[in-house]
Amino acid sequence: MKIIEDLEHFENDGLILTIGFFDGVHAGHRYLINQMNEIAKRKNLKSAILTFWPHPRLVLDEEYKPRLLNNIEEKQELLSKLPLDYCIQIPFTKELSNYFAYDFMKQFLKEKLNVKYLLVGYDHRFGKNREEGFDDYCRYGKELDIKVSQSEPYMEDGYTISSSFIRNLLNVGDVKLASKYLGYNFRIKGTVVEGYKLGRKLGYPTANIHLNFGNKSVPNVGVYAVKAKLEGKVYEGMLYIGNRPTIANGDDPSIEVNMFNFDQEIYGKTLEVIFIDRIRKQEKFTDTESLKKQIGLDKEQTKKVLLEYGI
Repeated sequence: MKIIEDLEHFENDGLILTIGFFDGVHAGHRYLINQMNEIAKRKNLKSAILTFWPHPRLVLDEEYKPRLLNNIEEKQELLSKLPLDYCIQIPFTKELSNYFAYDFMKQFLKEKLNVKYLLVGYDHRFGKNREEGFDDYCRYGKELDIKVSQSEPYMEDGYTISSSFIRNLLNVGDVKLASKYLGYNFRIKGTVVEGYKLGRKLGYPTANIHLNFGNKSVPNVGVYAVKAKLEGKVYEGMLYIGNRPTIANGDDPSIEVNMFNFDQEIYGKTLEVIFIDRIRKQEKFTDTESLKKQIGLDKEQTKKVLLEYGI
C-alpha cells in the first residue's frame, strides 16, 4: 500500500474509494475495505481510502476534546497492514470543511483523484455541516460519472461495530471486548514520570505514565492486567487508572503500572502498555493496610488472567 499526501502529482487509471477518519482501524473498517476490494476486482479498479488528520471536530470546535483510539502514527501503522492500493491522507482544515458535497466530489474525487466508484460507509456523511446524505451523493455521482453505493454495517454479537461503540466499551472498562472488536489489544504509550511513590511504600513500585498523545482514549478507572513493553522487552504487570481515593491526595487521575519481576529506574523512558482484561473497579479502602492487602490479591488475579491469556 502506498501512502499518498501530494494530490497534485498523484496519477492512476481509476479508483474505487471510501472516505472516513478510521479511528481505531477496527473490525468494522476492515469489513468495509473487504467490500471495497471485492468491487475493485470486479470493476478492475485500484482500491483507496481517503482519510484526514486532525479530527474534523477538533478543527471546527476548539473547545472539543476528542478521545481517539489511535494517534496518527498508530493509525498509519494499522492502515499500512490493510489490503489496499492507496491510503490518501489530507489535512482537515476549515477551508476544506466549507466544501459542499458536490464541490468536494467534483474538485477532489473526480478531478484530483480520478475516482470512478465511491463506496460510502453505512453511517457516513461528508460535505459542509454534513447536511447532505446518500441520495444526494448518488445524484451528484450520476452527473460526475462516479458510481456511488453504500456499504453494509458490520455486525458481531448483535452489535454494530463502530469507533464510538468501542470507545464506549473503554469508558466502562471493558478492554477485553473492546480489543475483540478492534482486532488487536488496545494500548497506550507514554513517558515515565515521577509520581506520588505510594506504590513503592506499599511494596508495589509503579511507573507513572504521562501519555504522549493527549487526546488518547483511556479506559475507565480501575485495575487492569497488562503487558508492558520497554526497550523491546515485554513484562507482565498490573495497571491502575484512578485518583487514589484511599489516601485522598488529589483529584488528578494517574496511570501507573506495576511491572512484575522488574526493579529499574526508568524515568524519562517510553513505555507502551497493552491491555488484556480488567481486574476490578476503583475502590476506596478504610486504610493503607487494607489497600495493600487488596493489591496483593490483584496481583494474584492478574497472574491468573495473564496465564489464561497465554502470556
